[in-house]
Amino acid sequence: MGSGSSTYRARVIYLDIDGRLQKVTFSKSCRSSDIKDLLCVAAGLPRNTTLSLVTVDDTLVSIDPTMPDNAESSPYRVVPVPSEQLSAKEELFQNVLSQVAEQFSRAFNVHELKSELANHLAKLERRVELEGLKVVDIERCKSDIKRIKEEMAARSTRTNCPCKYTFFDDSKKLTPRRDVPSYPKYMLSQETIEALRKPTFDVWMWEPNEMLSCLEHMYHDLGLVKTFDINAITLKRWLLCIHDNYRNNPFHNFRHCFCVAQMMYSMISLCNLREKLSQTEVLILMTAAICHDLDHPGYNNAYQINARTELAVRYNDISPLENHHCAVAFQIVAQPECNIFSNVEPQEFKSIRQKIIALILATDMAKHQEILDTFKANLEHFDFSNPEHVISLKMVLIKCCDISNEVRPLEVADLWADCLLEEYFMQSDREKSEGLPVAPFMDRDKVTKPTAQIGFIKFILIPMFETVTKLFPQIKELMLRPLWESRDRYEQLKEIDDAMKEVQGVHIGTSIPGAVDN
Repeated sequence: MGSGSSTYRARVIYLDIDGRLQKVTFSKSCRSSDIKDLLCVAAGLPRNTTLSLVTVDDTLVSIDPTMPDNAESSPYRVVPVPSEQLSAKEELFQNVLSQVAEQFSRAFNVHELKSELANHLAKLERRVELEGLKVVDIERCKSDIKRIKEEMAARSTRTNCPCKYTFFDDSKKLTPRRDVPSYPKYMLSQETIEALRKPTFDVWMWEPNEMLSCLEHMYHDLGLVKTFDINAITLKRWLLCIHDNYRNNPFHNFRHCFCVAQMMYSMISLCNLREKLSQTEVLILMTAAICHDLDHPGYNNAYQINARTELAVRYNDISPLENHHCAVAFQIVAQPECNIFSNVEPQEFKSIRQKIIALILATDMAKHQEILDTFKANLEHFDFSNPEHVISLKMVLIKCCDISNEVRPLEVADLWADCLLEEYFMQSDREKSEGLPVAPFMDRDKVTKPTAQIGFIKFILIPMFETVTKLFPQIKELMLRPLWESRDRYEQLKEIDDAMKEVQGVHIGTSIPGAVDN
């Protein structure tokens, strides 16, 4: 890999600007709106210009981080949309925004959030979609709505907002909750609902607001909203605050949070856990999965301890990141507007809190073998009525979900491997500059993608999923077999790499026993 690290940092597409070839580079973590602005600049157009991308055979291309690659010989044509085609829609925009502004004004005058306002906002956004506006127009509308909310909040006379506080690492302020849920209530198709329950779900297809709607659906579908009397608006606010408190890291970001939660949702479905566990245990599994990496700084526990960071000092070098994730999770819940446990009895909440903390702490890979050995010891006579057996199962389940990317289809898993390596290289570069120890599996000069993955799959993933399969044989084909196939594929790639290096007379770099994701 070495000097080829740029493979993991950026995407490149080629544009045809009035017969002139233009190369455009952007990060895979870019938002769609940022990419659209970049294309406008490349084409010499104002940033707010509505435009389309068209292939050489006149096929429209979706403008987003997952758009298909092209070559210099087949650039995309940039086609601006004439402003006259938008005039009628602009009028609709103004009407929509005027109504939204009026509603916000009322909301802030009484200092209370009205559920009817959120419902009305959802109807307005639904109306925009039904009127046939383009995606880019909807994004502009949502951007304007966000601006209105921020302006109204700034004018508010509230001086004791409980969400404004300084929290933890690098003097970072915990992102405050948004006063009114702003993402539209997507009507998920039956196809999407069914796909959500499977490990094959393509997590790269969705925008953040769509992932939020999917998470919201999971809580409703599992009966958690009804069982624990969770206010629907509170659930939306909590999910928004969760989203806002994941950092934009290459790997440990909100999409990773969604991946882990979606895989947990899949395992609950595939293993029929609702028939074997209480609703409280299902709530704990889902909530821990969503919160497990909150405010991850992109540098693992080894870095925190070696660099003697604020987190390492605060938590005495004991799982500093995982302890931080727990603290942020319950700082969010401490806000009444985001407290999804507000209707849970205090004693029950105390138990739920302790169990969520135990699961998040279990994601520290330093505890991997201890947790797996405990589960194996219980496996021969596993009893779902035994609390100790159940907690060991839940710990293994969240671990499976946290590092389950290679269970997913090749086209999904491959991108995650790239993102993880990018984050590893970011850390090792910093460690080198600060004179700190560098793990071989994170060193761009020593690791290749196949060597990074082979050890991790063979010695961590396969043994763990094989153990879980003994209790739930139904997951073998959907979750274990993909790991065997992934291992075989990376071993073949390593053989090719080794053969090429032998031909070139290059000494093969260090092989590692497996990457560690903290």
